[in-house]
Amino acid sequence: MNIKDSLFYAKILLFGEYGIIEDSMGLSIPFDKFNGQLKKDGRKDAFAIQSNLDIKVFFDYLKSLESQNVLTSQFDFAQFEQDINEGLYFDSSIPQGFGVGSSGALVASIYDRYGLNKIVVNAQQDGDEILKLKQVFSQLESFFHGKSSGLDPLICYLNLPVLIQSKTKLDTVGLPTPNDNGKGAIFLMDSGTTGQTQNMVSIFLEKCKNEGFRNLIKHQFKKYNDECIHAFLNKDFKPLMSSIKHLSQLVYDNFSPMIPDNYKHLWKEGIESNSYYLKLCGSGGGGYILGFTHDYESAVEKLKGQKLQVIYTF
Repeated sequence: MNIKDSLFYAKILLFGEYGIIEDSMGLSIPFDKFNGQLKKDGRKDAFAIQSNLDIKVFFDYLKSLESQNVLTSQFDFAQFEQDINEGLYFDSSIPQGFGVGSSGALVASIYDRYGLNKIVVNAQQDGDEILKLKQVFSQLESFFHGKSSGLDPLICYLNLPVLIQSKTKLDTVGLPTPNDNGKGAIFLMDSGTTGQTQNMVSIFLEKCKNEGFRNLIKHQFKKYNDECIHAFLNKDFKPLMSSIKHLSQLVYDNFSPMIPDNYKHLWKEGIESNSYYLKLCGSGGGGYILGFTHDYESAVEKLKGQKLQVIYTF
């Protein structure tokens, strides 16, 4: 028997990686190039079998939270378990470990399918319900990452851009219309390797025990990150590129473990040539890298041989 379920898209955290842990702003957008959907159609290949096993482990995790009376949302566990036993899997094109929300889409789909008394959100209301939903997703996604802001599944679930103004204030937001004839672009670069979010977050939290690093995040990182968001939303692309350059340099100098070794020279070259600037897409360590350029054709020349994908033009 098949089940009818919604399609959930990938997401891209344009700005705010790591900074949102220390209360800087963030801006996350849906990315419809990749998507996932819960299915129960009798598929028996290795992918479906592994996905089914993974969902079963997640189910056991949720049940353990329920038994401890700490689960912040209710689920139809009987139906959930029955579907798992009948071969439920997550049919997803979202690459895992690439920083575009593979676990977020899975969490969103399970909440959508099996959640009881779900929090209803619409784009017109204030951020209170969105914040509650984010807190629910934070608990659910912590299974995958050890610690989760809940932002990825939130974006996947709402399928709307979300502006994080602080840990206690977030709202849906409209994005500036792309300029299809613009020379400037925001793009993804495929590093060809996967990143391990939990490992990267652990490294970051360990670094935060150092007061100097913590101050750097709270002041310099927050300053440039928040400037980027304001400039982008206001279509001020010249100050955006200036702030991105500062942010790229700061990450290069202080987030070395998060930048794949074979991309460090490209990262530095972009800053020195002013042809493009790179930043982390999610937790880093592999997966996608975000790029910003005022002249995409020039950046393509500099990054010859790299797999690039434009996500926004200006």
